[in-house]
Amino acid sequence: MSGHSDRPGLDRDHVLAYAQELGFHRAGIAKPEDLDDRAQIALQRWLDLGYQADMAWMADPRRADVQQVLPEVRSIISVALNYYTDHAHSDDPAIGKISRYGWGRDYHRVLHKKLKALAHWLQEQGAIARYYADTGPLSDKSWAQQAGIGWIAKNGNLISREFGSWVFLGEILTDLDLEADQPHTAHCGTCTRCLDACPTGAIVSPAVVDANRCIAYHTIENRAATLPEAIATKLDGWVAGCDICQDVCPWNQRFAQATDVAEFQPYPDNIAPKLRDLAALDETEWNRRFPASALRRIKPSMWRRNARAAIAARGGDLED
Repeated sequence: MSGHSDRPGLDRDHVLAYAQELGFHRAGIAKPEDLDDRAQIALQRWLDLGYQADMAWMADPRRADVQQVLPEVRSIISVALNYYTDHAHSDDPAIGKISRYGWGRDYHRVLHKKLKALAHWLQEQGAIARYYADTGPLSDKSWAQQAGIGWIAKNGNLISREFGSWVFLGEILTDLDLEADQPHTAHCGTCTRCLDACPTGAIVSPAVVDANRCIAYHTIENRAATLPEAIATKLDGWVAGCDICQDVCPWNQRFAQATDVAEFQPYPDNIAPKLRDLAALDETEWNRRFPASALRRIKPSMWRRNARAAIAARGGDLED
């Protein structure tokens, strides 16, 4: 394996070494032609079943053909950042639960800063480079699996051997012809803990998640005035996302390790927010609590809706 590209000084070894220098915890290379038909067929079947709920952007045809995103693309550089911190969700019924991904600074900002630096480095040497971090019509997990970073698990998340599923993903599309990594093989085996633990049955089959039944979808993306009863009664305190299928995963329990990215350390109010406070959240307090946060996607009225539903599900009489 030579690792050489068609341009001196920009072979895979140099590219991956620079990605590591920028602080990415994993990086790998995939080729646009190597994402086989199975991923595209699975996506279309998922869409046909309506499992995307109101996430219409998932049907963007470019998601199934990366060359529609960048016609010149010859390689996909996939990267991952570990975001796990050594904090636990509270079991106090008066406390709301927020998914780990939103505890600290907005991951888009953190990833974009590093991706922009890598893209600019490539561009300075004459390459075309366009970067994304959950901001374009790309199948992040499929490319990460193809680039050898991890595998798409039964809960639909990407699991890496080093960090479990506590990773944020991003990509750079480039016209460089870089040698690809071997796709990662799956290592869930016969385990079904995530399927068994989901309180709403959202994981309908291995790696297939029905957003219509997913607590994370409803607390973050659902803009309706009220949550469906089947979701509201099963919240168990979750008001922003849901980590149940990740918390029960043996790979996470054994291999999660604390991140060295300071921006992912939790904001003080995100570890143990009182449901009563969130149920009365106004815009001023929302701005104070969630500066530069991915949780700003959840508007104040949605926080109030989610918290009130969680309180009702727990008996509706929680003391401050």
